[in-house]
Amino acid sequence: MKNKLQKFTDFANLLLPHETAYLVDIQQFEDKAKLSILERVHHNAQYIKQFTPYDTSLDKRKYSSLKSWIEERLRAADVDARFEWMSDMERKITTDLITPREEKQLIKAIRDYSCPDFFFTKFYELAASYRHFLLIRMRFAYHKTVDNFLKNNRSRYEESKQVYERIHEATLDIVNQYSTNSAQSLHWENWLTEVFYNEKLDGLNRYLALVRLTFVYLNYRNFEKLREKFDYMDALFQQGVYYSRRILLNYYGNRLLLHTRFQEFERAEYYGYLSVRDRNSDYLFYVNNLCGVLLRQKKHEEALQLMRTAYPEMKTTASFHSKTGFVAFYLKCLNANQQYRNAENYAESFLQAYRKEIFEYRWHLFFSSYLEALLRQEKYAKLIKTVQKYQLLGHERNYRSNANYLPTILWYEAVARYKEMELSREKLTDLLRQSLEAIEGIEAKQSPLRDLLEQMRPCIPGIVNRLQDNLARLQPGNPQ
Repeated sequence: MKNKLQKFTDFANLLLPHETAYLVDIQQFEDKAKLSILERVHHNAQYIKQFTPYDTSLDKRKYSSLKSWIEERLRAADVDARFEWMSDMERKITTDLITPREEKQLIKAIRDYSCPDFFFTKFYELAASYRHFLLIRMRFAYHKTVDNFLKNNRSRYEESKQVYERIHEATLDIVNQYSTNSAQSLHWENWLTEVFYNEKLDGLNRYLALVRLTFVYLNYRNFEKLREKFDYMDALFQQGVYYSRRILLNYYGNRLLLHTRFQEFERAEYYGYLSVRDRNSDYLFYVNNLCGVLLRQKKHEEALQLMRTAYPEMKTTASFHSKTGFVAFYLKCLNANQQYRNAENYAESFLQAYRKEIFEYRWHLFFSSYLEALLRQEKYAKLIKTVQKYQLLGHERNYRSNANYLPTILWYEAVARYKEMELSREKLTDLLRQSLEAIEGIEAKQSPLRDLLEQMRPCIPGIVNRLQDNLARLQPGNPQ
């Protein structure tokens, strides 16, 4: 039997907890029934796995009215909706299609402007276009209002543009360090922090600074500073400041990364499921990260189902970083669900079609997943041949300084050579032990290293036991 409130329930289920927190904060309902519905909406938005049904005894018109109120309030606060309005106004000014009513709206927005909003530079450029429109038509009264706004905010506009350009410079170093280790980025921390906390700057630059700081702190494993800044941003979102659904989804995706680094996997999963509520341009990136969290919690079937749900987006995406990452995690899911043959076949098909792109984007993750499928099937000779054919050990040596590095390919290849009697037990043990002791940042990699050892346990159980003892001794505070 269909729920009488199914339409409202479906609508409410898509709302995000920061959206509903903001709505509860600004509401001024005298109608206690509407308030109770809104509070139930907020409760369900917060507890995404503990749905509480809505009261069907209440007048359905109250639900319909509340739905309209929610849509109106969120639309009014949405910085992306404001950007769309500004873009539409700019188009109409350029093509002489702006109406008198729209001009009144624009002039009111200019007169009422008090502090930099999220897209301040866009608004300033819109006003500049409108000033041209007015002057040639000798609309002197409106022109004076717009001209005063532009003169009063000129220095602020120039500062925002300069900051935006410098953020791009920082991004080059940050991304190059994250992807290829060809640069350093820690020297950008202080400046980006100043930008982030500067309340006189536009929201776009402040949020871009936070995203860049996220990468910097992940590169250098300085997670406490990142948590502090996320908590600051969280309070702003609760108040509806800089609100847009797109920004919130990105924020949730970044919080997943933070909680993963602290091994707070349930919190990471919570934010991960929030981040995939919409299928936007970053959807696959969020799916890949959520899949990784589910696998870390041994939720293998759930992870595979998630990837299958997102499969159509993988087929159509233009981002090979997301596509290759998706395929690598899809292979991991197949392996985790003991579908090793399927993983091997899919990996080989993808490799044949996109070899160049794989080596450009996330090659280590892809080949780690592919080689695991071969190891699990005891196809040791094929594993060795694959490593040699694609010169993977050389690639992995160059990858060692990456913050996420694990000696996965080196270990898989060594175990395969041992099983093929090309390597003695003693040499295998020494090779694995020495590479383990050489890993940088080993404290933060304890959990993934234990997972990697468990993958190899069926092949070399005794050696794995000794390596786990070594790993325990390498933790800070333990005797050497």
